[in-house]
Amino acid sequence: MTATMTDTPPPAAPKAEGAAQRSGRSFGQILLLVAGALLLLAAVRMITGSQQLDSAGQVSAALGLAVPIGLAGLAGLWSERSGVVNIGLEGMMILGTFGAGWVGWQSSPWLGLLAGIGFGVVGGLLHAVATVTFGVDHIVSGVAINLLALGATQYLAKLFFAGGAAENAGGNPKQSPPADSLPQVTVPGLSDGLQSLENHHWFLISDLAGILGGLITNLSVITILAAVLFVASWWILWRTPFGLRLRSCGENPTAAESLGVNVYTYKYAAVAVSGGLAGLGGAFLALVTSHTYLEGQTGGRGYIGLAAMIFGNWRPGGLAMGAGLFGYSDALQLRNGGTTVHALLLLLVILLVVLAGWKLYRTSLWQGAISLVVAALVLLWYLVTDEVPSDFVGATPYVVTLLVLSLSAQRLRMPKADGMRYRKGQGK
Repeated sequence: MTATMTDTPPPAAPKAEGAAQRSGRSFGQILLLVAGALLLLAAVRMITGSQQLDSAGQVSAALGLAVPIGLAGLAGLWSERSGVVNIGLEGMMILGTFGAGWVGWQSSPWLGLLAGIGFGVVGGLLHAVATVTFGVDHIVSGVAINLLALGATQYLAKLFFAGGAAENAGGNPKQSPPADSLPQVTVPGLSDGLQSLENHHWFLISDLAGILGGLITNLSVITILAAVLFVASWWILWRTPFGLRLRSCGENPTAAESLGVNVYTYKYAAVAVSGGLAGLGGAFLALVTSHTYLEGQTGGRGYIGLAAMIFGNWRPGGLAMGAGLFGYSDALQLRNGGTTVHALLLLLVILLVVLAGWKLYRTSLWQGAISLVVAALVLLWYLVTDEVPSDFVGATPYVVTLLVLSLSAQRLRMPKADGMRYRKGQGK
């Protein structure tokens, strides 16, 4: 008797009795973490007098900077959950910026948005052809995509934006003419009320008002779309049969194939979605941040998106927190300079002391001692200075990236077959 191969996954195993309790505890821990971070931020604001730490303007700027990083990270999550490492996110974002700027200038920003996504999908499919079909090393292919995208867009910019109608409209070899703006959303009435509460500078109440005000004022439609995509990605990847099959390709493609899953198809679909999301992040930069395509405007956000994905342990929720953290640190140094970043040194001291206490409690004596020493050095720096040097201020997002990755490295669990070459029938 021969077994029939189908594309239907096996029945899900019954959940353990404590699964719901563990999920509830996890959600409760996240709420406690958020509440603790808010209290700590409010306390630091009151001590240092730095009112911009959690103002509506700061939160709004952080959100705008976090969206392209978050979309790049979400793109990496889709690809790597299927087992394909996508170092080429930066190149796909570059393609998205060019497509959005080029088409957005000539027609409408909505068509520019679709073009940005489409150009990113093309980059994703090139990566899929190289890695899935021809078995090229994933890192080599990703680096090649980055170099190819950079060279192609530079050539096309010189071809389409230098001379003629484009130059008359404000274009040049390094940028496109400006495109029209996409709509923005503000909750009427509520935004003004929160602004009034924030201006009182009350402990915790004004902090909450500033954060909420930044989240509901002058929101781009792409920001709202990005939030929907995060929720949709979680639902599709963890709550649907399609997502189960796709994740099985990243964990054990040979076992997935034995159950009738077409591994090639799912890998292609995941990397194409990955390219589209990265292209959407690029379109955000071209249509929302600057309203034009600019050479080099991605600024390494594809790589920072990968860092946010790793920080989030290849899950949308953690990824969103990582992107928010990187966007916040970037906005802080862009809007306020060394004075406000100086206030963060005190916040860093408190976090390092808490980390040291946790490590000592877990009997990690060396790590706890190192955290205490670093906390003492940072506290000394805070006490003897009034402002952080401008060179260090500009490096704040990258320092935060390295710090977060180093602290989160011990709890990471990547997909087991991530980056491995797969060939149909290799398990036979």
